[in-house]
Amino acid sequence: MTIKVLETRYGKQKIPVIIISAVIVICLAAAGIILKDSLGVSVEEGSRAIEVAEGDGTSAVAETLRNEGIIKYPLVFKIQSKLGGYDGSFQPGAAVIEDGMSYNEILDLIITPNRDTVRVTIPEGYEVKQIAETLEEEGIVSAEDFYAALNPEDYDYDFLQNLPQRDGAMEGYLFPATYELRYGMSAHDIIDLMLAAFDTNFKDEYYTRAQELGMTVDEVIIMASIVEREAGDGEKAKVAGVFYNRRNSGMKFQSCATVQYILGERKAVLSVADTQIDSPYNTYLYAGFPIGPICNPGIESIEAALYPEDTDAYYFVLGKDGEHIFSATYEEHLEAMNSSDPTVSVDGGAIENQDGLKQ
Repeated sequence: MTIKVLETRYGKQKIPVIIISAVIVICLAAAGIILKDSLGVSVEEGSRAIEVAEGDGTSAVAETLRNEGIIKYPLVFKIQSKLGGYDGSFQPGAAVIEDGMSYNEILDLIITPNRDTVRVTIPEGYEVKQIAETLEEEGIVSAEDFYAALNPEDYDYDFLQNLPQRDGAMEGYLFPATYELRYGMSAHDIIDLMLAAFDTNFKDEYYTRAQELGMTVDEVIIMASIVEREAGDGEKAKVAGVFYNRRNSGMKFQSCATVQYILGERKAVLSVADTQIDSPYNTYLYAGFPIGPICNPGIESIEAALYPEDTDAYYFVLGKDGEHIFSATYEEHLEAMNSSDPTVSVDGGAIENQDGLKQ
């Protein structure tokens, strides 16, 4: 191949003009692309929240921003942080990145303490409606907007794929934790933050364990949600073992908590009529799992659902000391019920223990 050389009045200079020109064009184009991103990021939905953890350095924050699709060039971000003196000054908590923010503006934001945020705790066992009410009470987002943003198709998480059609499809996946939320955050960003927390806490080994049990992730979360509502600390794995025994033997779960979920209230005393409400959530009427989770369980309940205690018990009733009495036979269970206080529940409500309804 013949390469054209540049000839000047000083003589021939063997400069490959085509190659140099191409390199210059490529460098200018690359610089333009990088400059464009660093001067104004593109966030398709208008804003997106990230969580800066305590002790996060520049590399960790840059990686988070890239993984969230906010910045394209982590190296450039790190260089700007270094040259601008931002390194080591990042403040923990939520940070809402707005469409069009420059890398420097993002850096300015995440070194700002108390970024007009409010700390909101979502307790284990809260239902979606309780989360919506809490956020509205805190003045962060309206319950109506929160409900409107609860569409699994709007979020990119594997555990939301192939969920059955049901009301409250995302019940169970809004991970209970304490969040630093910024006033003005969209409902979508808040939900995404909670889903990201679930994604982080639901480890790879949990997916493997679910497969070993022959269960979907959704079934694991359904079981965990029932355990969350039925059991206190220290008893969850054994309560899970009871429900698995019932499921494996074809018995109905007969969980009061599932009926309370249908009623929309943690009713003090369930009537027989309540237990006869025709609903796919009613475990008094239908055997097996209800159609969906009945609350958002914490990690202890999730682990109990994945690693239940091996027990011969099929029944339990709350004793007067606040702990459950477990029984292997119905006759033992009747004796336990006679010595229990059926009007006190572990979650602080006053529910009549109807676990004694014979199969």
